[in-house]
Amino acid sequence: MVDGGTGLTRDVPLEPGCSALLIVDVQNYCCDRTGGAFRDLNEDQFEARYGNYFRRLESETIPNITALVGACRTAGVEVIFTVIEALTQDGRDRSLDYKITGFLVPKGSKDGRVIDALRPGDDEIIVPKSASSVFNSTNIEYVLRNLGVERLAICGVYTEQCVESAVRDACDRGFLVTLIADACATVIPDAHDNSLSAIRGYCRTVETRYLINELESIST
Repeated sequence: MVDGGTGLTRDVPLEPGCSALLIVDVQNYCCDRTGGAFRDLNEDQFEARYGNYFRRLESETIPNITALVGACRTAGVEVIFTVIEALTQDGRDRSLDYKITGFLVPKGSKDGRVIDALRPGDDEIIVPKSASSVFNSTNIEYVLRNLGVERLAICGVYTEQCVESAVRDACDRGFLVTLIADACATVIPDAHDNSLSAIRGYCRTVETRYLINELESIST
């Protein structure tokens, strides 16, 4: 995508040394049936509210993220995870929005861990956050600058909430953003589609297979 006749473009590939894959909130709290977000629901309530979301997670989103992680590790592209997790047991450090909404993942809890299917490597970075935007609630920009990251691929959950916040804020901070559409998910399908449409101007939007092919071409 070229903007305004300036000759500048967001259509740039991920490259080792200046790129990272940011996986947003794919953690037990909201991506595991036993997670805190669903703990008080019986099976009928869970199916009605979250059945389709979990089927998408299991059939598409998580397999695609798993493939992306493998491709990035092979290519030498940094893999970084965010998780919703308070800095305290009682969550007193959470954002006001999270307090009002009732999002509480206590420090050190199972809910704050990345799901087993995406187990981070021993030396990969996990950034705990206590608000929707990882850029507003953590030092991730400082970390990315120290890593030399200029290009950022983003995926995860929920598309129209924490993922969209990360895309917008990364763009505003001068990162070239790639959103991997089929490696994101949210509870309401229309919200996913509407979010992709709303943030199209902030990022390059691709599918998993496209990005993997791009990474494989760099590795060969």
